Amino acid sequence: MFVNPAQGAQCRAVSGPHTAALVELYTSEGCSSCPPADRWLSGLGGGDKVPARVVPLALHVDYWDYIGWKDPYAKREFSLRQRKLSQLQRMALVYTPQVLLQGRDFRGWGTPAFDAAVARITAQPARASISLLVRQGAGRALVVEAGAELLDPAQQADAALYLAAYESRLSSTITAGENRGRTLAHDYVVLEWQGPFAFGPGARLLERRELALLPRAAAGNSGVVGFVQNRRTAEVLQALMLPACPG
Repeated sequence: MFVNPAQGAQCRAVSGPHTAALVELYTSEGCSSCPPADRWLSGLGGGDKVPARVVPLALHVDYWDYIGWKDPYAKREFSLRQRKLSQLQRMALVYTPQVLLQGRDFRGWGTPAFDAAVARITAQPARASISLLVRQGAGRALVVEAGAELLDPAQQADAALYLAAYESRLSSTITAGENRGRTLAHDYVVLEWQGPFAFGPGARLLERRELALLPRAAAGNSGVVGFVQNRRTAEVLQALMLPACPG
């Protein structure tokens, strides 16, 4: 599904001819029903799914912060994205934990239906191609060069590229709220989000961006995701995950 040759501290990856499945988990440390979904997302990396067939992201929302625990990974922009995608599907409410598969609400994430859905997605030819080059920047940041091309020109008016930096093997000891007294572990947590980037002439684009990590981030637990999505329908045309290469 993708090629990832490492060259020292510089990483490269190119998407393959078939579509990878983008999984977005909307979660919160202030939500007592979220830890099972967090564990499920982490478990996706235990087989051959990630990153070749499945590209997982955990986006922590901020609307549960008021009930006693402020999630350190929550961002307002993730809450807004969740609401926007829900509105596109004519859903009246947002909720956690929520899994979006290829931009659509998917409630069978903990069942065999998930594997069946991924198999259908990854059997489809990709409608966009993505390339990523990542190197360590100054401080705790990743410098990303992202290229993308639409293979379906009919998508050009609405398609855009998004970039996200993530970190895995994070944990928090919760001292208040619904999860008080628990230690929660997280993987694929989005720390920095940039986009949408519109396609230019020839249905191509090239972006060079710097994506910040946590002050004490471990480069080996980090990486970058790029995906192309139709902003009108929320359909994901292609996704690509590039774990950081050893320095």
